[in-house]
Amino acid sequence: MPNPVCPVPRRVGIVHKVTSPEAAAAAAAAAQYLRGRGVEALLDEAQAPEADLLLVLGGDGTLIHASRLLDGKSVPILGVNMGSLGFMTEVPYGQLYQALDVVMAGKALISERMKLGVHVHRGSSQAKVVDTEVLNEVVIAKGALAPMCELEVTAGGQFVTSYKADGVIVATPTGSTAYSMAANGPILHPAMLGVILLTPICPHTLTQRPIVLPDDMKLDITLQTRGEVVVSLDGQGFIKLERADRVQIKQTANRVMLVRNPNLDYFGILRAKLKWGER
Repeated sequence: MPNPVCPVPRRVGIVHKVTSPEAAAAAAAAAQYLRGRGVEALLDEAQAPEADLLLVLGGDGTLIHASRLLDGKSVPILGVNMGSLGFMTEVPYGQLYQALDVVMAGKALISERMKLGVHVHRGSSQAKVVDTEVLNEVVIAKGALAPMCELEVTAGGQFVTSYKADGVIVATPTGSTAYSMAANGPILHPAMLGVILLTPICPHTLTQRPIVLPDDMKLDITLQTRGEVVVSLDGQGFIKLERADRVQIKQTANRVMLVRNPNLDYFGILRAKLKWGER
């Protein structure tokens, strides 16, 4: 299926990395540029859902933050990396205005990315301690000095296994190049919207390998042991788990729409980020 075309925006929200003076200056300059083209520039993060396009200046972490501001609304996001190339912030800062011109000409393409819904239930309670979505991954992991934890996993109501490990990662194809890859998980092309990746972290049994599951399976992960264990959400928030807590994970209907870099394909990103072909 071909990638959809990004609609020409009339209102552009701008989100930048708050700790970067360079990103703040770039945001102000981009706003002035857009206003000169007759486009309204929204610099208040609270206005992000009102935009037709979200311009993100920072890195992949800033883009994840920006996607949360949209609260599920499918606003295309143009990610511009203020440092090295990002897996999601595909456009280098030096190509910012070129990329904006492609968008304004109605020629920019969009890559659709799936999200995972996450619910955390305390013990046997049906009340949700956490009810949110992630773009990259859910990580359930022990503390640095804690012993390995035991996690019971079911998929679609069927028992999968009990992991005795440092934890598990449940990732989208987009998140397959993040923590999951560091834990020896496979790289999944982000166009694969129909799969979820389950990757154990340092399992006690080496035959417990990463598993690729269909997206219509709801995962239930229950903590069987005591000790310091947390669930991390896209690396931007976490909650401590208690014994018998249950984490439910399933694909949601919401999508994150990323504007593609017209000068670089996904395999070019992998070659650049992972140094493929270099000695």
